[in-house]
This record gives sequence, C-alpha cells and structure tokens, in this order.
Amino acid sequence: MPDHAARSEYVPRRQAHSLFVRVRGLDYHVNTWGDASLVTPERPPLVMVHGWMDVGASFQFVVDALAEVEGVARRVLAPDWRGFGLTAGGSVDTYWFPDYLGDLDALLRHFASEAPGGRFDLVGHSMGGNIAMQYAGVRPGRIRRLANLEGYGLPRNEPADAPRRLANWLDALAEPQSMRGYASLDEVAARLVKNNPRLARDKARWLAAHWARPDADGQWRILGDPPHKRPNPITYRVDEMLETWKLVAAPLLWVEADASNPSTWWGNRYTGAEFHERLSVVPRVERHVLADCGHMLHHDQPHALAERLAAFLAP
Repeated sequence: MPDHAARSEYVPRRQAHSLFVRVRGLDYHVNTWGDASLVTPERPPLVMVHGWMDVGASFQFVVDALAEVEGVARRVLAPDWRGFGLTAGGSVDTYWFPDYLGDLDALLRHFASEAPGGRFDLVGHSMGGNIAMQYAGVRPGRIRRLANLEGYGLPRNEPADAPRRLANWLDALAEPQSMRGYASLDEVAARLVKNNPRLARDKARWLAAHWARPDADGQWRILGDPPHKRPNPITYRVDEMLETWKLVAAPLLWVEADASNPSTWWGNRYTGAEFHERLSVVPRVERHVLADCGHMLHHDQPHALAERLAAFLAP
C-alpha cells in the first residue's frame, strides 16, 4: 500500500488552463499560463515545446520557478505535440519530423495577434529543442530569444544507412504497437521515478495525472500514440540541419545537464564534443551546464533553470 509521502502531490504556483486550437486538421491542446495582458514588446509570449514521450504540462515546475525568480508572471504557451498528451495524432502509422515544424508554424500564426511584431520567445526540450532550433532558422523573424534544453539531435547518418533504415521501418509497420497499461496513478508515478530517479515524488504524482489517463477498462495509459514507437525511415542529415542552424538570428541559450550528453545514448557514435562542434555554427550562443541533474533538467532543477532563463530573456 503506498505510504502518505508517496501520495503527496505538487501544488502549482500558477494554474495552467487548457485551450484547444484547430491546427492542420487536429484539435491541438495548448497549456496556457496567464493571458495576453501580460505581454509587452520586452516580454512576448513564451512558447515552451516538450520532448518525445512528454507533454506540455511537464514545464509546470519551470513556469512556477520563473514567476518566483522574476517576481512577475509571463504569458506562457506549452502545446502537446501531435500524438502526445491531449492532442490526438489522427490515423497515422508513422510520425514525421516536418509535421512538428508545420504545427509550430500554424500555432504561432494563431497567437501572432498577441505577440508584438509577431515575435515570440521559444524554449524547447530534447526533441522540442531540435524542432525549435530548426524552426528558428527557417523563420528567423518570428523568434526574439531561443533556448535549447538538451536538444542534441542524432548521430550522423550516411547514405549507405538508408536501405537498412527503410527495411527496419517496413518491418515495424507489420508489427502492432501499444502502450503498456498501469493499474493506478501511483504505478504511473512510480514509472516516472524509475525513468528518472532524481524526480521528486510529489512532482512525479502530479505529472502522472498529466502523462496518463484511465481507459474504459480502468487501466492508466500513457498519453503517447503507439506509432511514435516505430523507427523513422528518414536518415538524419546533419549537414542539412547545420545549414538551417546557420540562419538562426535570435540569441541562443544552450543548457545541458552535468549527468547527460549524447554518448549516454549513442556511445562513441555521437559525443558531446561533436555536438558542441555542430553548435558553433549558430551565430550567437550562450552555453551553460546545470549541476546535479540529468536529461529531464526541467524536472530535476527547475529553479536553477528558471534563473538561467530569466537572465537570458531579460531585455
């Protein structure tokens, strides 16, 4: 039986509100904090985009810490990417990276009327950091400040890798995908802590209710569309990505965790040194390492991250 401490739950400082926006045929869920009255030319809407198998609500701890550090609330928007959280993915068997860019572009067009000059501050974590970097290069006039949190990208692929990737994808299409069920919210919270032992239990329990929902049989299911688990058939073209990064006009804040780097996942195939060499093509970069945290640095050290963001976003 879970003890009382395991049942304690994080209490948000700022309450998020749900908004659904019609985007490219999907009802896109956006977590919102504050309203347009908080926006000024020096404090445009802050858009925060999450990583793979995560949700927009995941930024709650940083949103709270940022308000505490700055002493004043910002207008913050954090969408659930298609096929994650409360944004349905539609009837698809594969998710394509360009769709995230198309979705982000449509979302920013939707909120452009409340952004002075149509410009936003953009923060992305992990997969969201990679999307944010590419978007800021393709639409440089839309982004005032850009922050990438642990969005390292992927190892370099060679043309010879393409046949194998396509074959793996075809094989995966023939295999049904599913998300594991959990008997209770406490089990979901325990899974989150297992994934990230640094995650405080009160935060894990709060996140669990945003990360999963009960199905008709009472099983708690992760809010991630199962096709996300399939491999992508497209090779990662580093040289093309870097050409986009060269066009980023906004100042970039790069933040990484001291207990995380590309070799954590890829070994010698992709190292932190290689990533920082890639990052050098961006015209203006401020680099920071946060202590005592892993890849989910917005969960592990929200206050330290908020301090970095507040200094970077200041006029």
